[in-house]
Amino acid sequence: MRVDLFDFELPNELIALRPAVPRDAARMLVLRGPHETIDGGVRDLPDLLAPGDVLVFNDTRVIPAQLEGRRGDARIGATLHKRIDLRRWQAFVRNGKRLREGDAIDFGGSVSATAQKRFPDGSWVLAFAGDEPVEVLLEHAGRMPLPPYIAGKRPTDERDRADYQTMFADKDGAVAAPTAALHFTPELMEDLATRGILTETLTLHVGAGTFLPVKAEDTEDHAMHAEWGRIDAETADRLNAVRAHGGRVIAVGTTSLRLLESAAEEDRIIRPFEGDTSIFITPGYRFRAIDGLMTNFHLPKSTLFMLVSALMGRERMQAAYAHAIAERYRFYSYGDSSLLLP
Repeated sequence: MRVDLFDFELPNELIALRPAVPRDAARMLVLRGPHETIDGGVRDLPDLLAPGDVLVFNDTRVIPAQLEGRRGDARIGATLHKRIDLRRWQAFVRNGKRLREGDAIDFGGSVSATAQKRFPDGSWVLAFAGDEPVEVLLEHAGRMPLPPYIAGKRPTDERDRADYQTMFADKDGAVAAPTAALHFTPELMEDLATRGILTETLTLHVGAGTFLPVKAEDTEDHAMHAEWGRIDAETADRLNAVRAHGGRVIAVGTTSLRLLESAAEEDRIIRPFEGDTSIFITPGYRFRAIDGLMTNFHLPKSTLFMLVSALMGRERMQAAYAHAIAERYRFYSYGDSSLLLP
């Protein structure tokens, strides 16, 4: 499909620079079936789901993956993207043309790395010095990797260390937050449990590639970035049991959805999964694992807007986004939410 079919105009003032306070005070646009559209709020979620449904959260934890350093007189910026092993990460590098294989980069705070290999997309393998896990080093020298549509408008600050982390964050490794879950609070979780709505977690370490623009003119020519994820056997069994008893599997965020769909086959059974996924979901895809999605509002011509268009229909989503813009919903990572129930 042509990528420009997924374009729309978004006023800059609708890009949220801070999350709602409290988190569950955000608005939520509800699309139910082919026609029903409801303007609601995240706090309405318990009444919009049924007892026996299950919400699936991503328990990845965002690491302070942005680094500023020097190679001699050259300033080098790095955003870690994907772990290779204990000491090495793939990174998107600003001013990377100033690097050569074997160059040492000093990031301050006793953190340094060697540029080992350059990939065709311009990213580098960085090998960090020392014996500690890289995540420990980042606590000394790194900053939270806010997406460019926020970081380009204001500097990262200490508040973002908490704001850009979900209440489910447990396993280090993401360089972007699974932002749909930023709306949840202990109080909302208690209300969901009282309603009889179940919860499960999986792990997908979100990479910086999630913010890369689609440069191809046709979706067939786009190469999707890979991310590491895991669903254990016990979680898969419980999710399958929910569906066997008539409940719905509702993914909280496109990261949860992509991993669930990677773990399911044509028989719609979710299986244990561990490894990389580069699944790219566009209209025409037949969903196997999920029955609904809670997600924020996405960028035009992005793989994520293509994904929600696959779930609800492209024309339906274009109309929904036009409605959200007219009603002044807040967009992107710190913005409002939507609940999509085909």
